[in-house]
Amino acid sequence: MGKVNALILAGGKGKRMNKSISKQFLTIQEKPVLYYTLDKFDSCSRVDEIYLVLPEDEIEYFKEYILGKYRFNKPIHIVKGGKERQHSVYNGLIAMDNCDVVLIHDGARPFINEELINEGIESTFLYGAAAPGVKLKDTIKIVDNNGFSKTTLNRDELVAIQTPQCFKYSIILEGHNYIRENKITVTDDTMVVELLDYNVYIYDGSYNNIKITTPEDLKIAETII
Repeated sequence: MGKVNALILAGGKGKRMNKSISKQFLTIQEKPVLYYTLDKFDSCSRVDEIYLVLPEDEIEYFKEYILGKYRFNKPIHIVKGGKERQHSVYNGLIAMDNCDVVLIHDGARPFINEELINEGIESTFLYGAAAPGVKLKDTIKIVDNNGFSKTTLNRDELVAIQTPQCFKYSIILEGHNYIRENKITVTDDTMVVELLDYNVYIYDGSYNNIKITTPEDLKIAETII
């Protein structure tokens, strides 16, 4: 079907954690968050290679405490991160060779599973771009600058987008070249291809596929695992 690469972004400093160590290196049952994430993609037969984007000052730490400690079967290529997330994605994309589909995933989402990975790959070959999402449990309101409610959004039309966000390589590279040339800031990669009028297929995600961001998330992670 073509070559599939995983692009794992592990640049989060975890300021909301109030920890001296980056959140992807915090441990759940004595193993780093990033280990669990890498292990899921390493175990998936549909993924050929893994590209891991890290801040330059954390590369040696990763090599010593994860790469040197745990065994992985697939090649893990380490890429130096950029100033912002989108710069890190671009660095990862241009480091790849001979890729058909790329799965862009948060390093701090350790509970991704093989089913979500495979569905993302299959949907991407069909539609060109895909991402998992879950229905919102809460009512969402738009508020004004004074804190008063202006309107209530239709919850049935809203989803919270997760990762991996999956793309045909040529499409996502075209998108990142476009935002670089036009100095556009984005918050995720589905926005990148939407700017070029590509449609993104949203498939069912998992409420367990959480991103470790706050101390409370680590407690939830202990329960999930």
